[in-house]
Amino acid sequence: MTDRRNAIKQMAGAVAVGSMSSLRDLVAPPRAVPRCGVQLYTLRTEMQKNVDATLDRVARIGYKEVEFAGYFGKSPAQIAARLKSAGLTAPSAHVGLADIRDKWSQTLDVASAIGHRYLVCAYLTEDQRGDAETYRQLAAEFNVAAQAAKARGISFAYHNHDFEFTPLAGTNGYDVLLAETDKALVHFEMDLYWTAKAGKNALDFFAAYPGRFPLVHVKDMKGDGSMTEVGSGTIRFARIFAKAKQAGIKHYYVEHDQPKDAFASITTSYKALAAM
Repeated sequence: MTDRRNAIKQMAGAVAVGSMSSLRDLVAPPRAVPRCGVQLYTLRTEMQKNVDATLDRVARIGYKEVEFAGYFGKSPAQIAARLKSAGLTAPSAHVGLADIRDKWSQTLDVASAIGHRYLVCAYLTEDQRGDAETYRQLAAEFNVAAQAAKARGISFAYHNHDFEFTPLAGTNGYDVLLAETDKALVHFEMDLYWTAKAGKNALDFFAAYPGRFPLVHVKDMKGDGSMTEVGSGTIRFARIFAKAKQAGIKHYYVEHDQPKDAFASITTSYKALAAM
């Protein structure tokens, strides 16, 4: 009799566990990263060879969003068509400071035709950097550019590397840009690798400037400071993404500046990011 009772209890427990498992299958837990994206600079060599095939392969890996860094001879209409065909969207694109200074209206036209919602100043060359006053002047330029972009329904953002954190008489370029730009107009795309490489904590910036980081670049860092695929290094992404609402993060882009094998790199990072 005792054995029979134990058997019934075990069966009941198994049914309960099975029901719970079924429930978990039906109601998936919320994911830290709802839509994985990739910065196409990682795939620049492949994009140069064949834009169409590259975008198709990116989609097959599982990515839903891409961020452009050049259009490789394709017209805005061709890019928009290929994105639609591949089932991708391109919320943002990188542009240079020269684009902002010399042909901003044309750059905004292209962005509108493709469907970008953000244009991001990608980099400052060494001759475009300088002292704190240089960054204050850049902040003023960014405010003007962002106002023009807003009139077209596009947001403006700045993407950092590590040089912006170089000390400049009690401050640094990044702090100047954050303080001197209009928070209602100028956003920031935080590169989590370069921020960590500079010895800074992304969470400190999220707390000090909430809502200003709608875009992030997701790439990992090894113990020696070199870049690696997501999940292969030391950056605690889950801890960072837990503050996504505070930061204002809407788009997450995997990137590797110098991958040995671009598609292998973004596949590894996709799997790690999608599992978070």
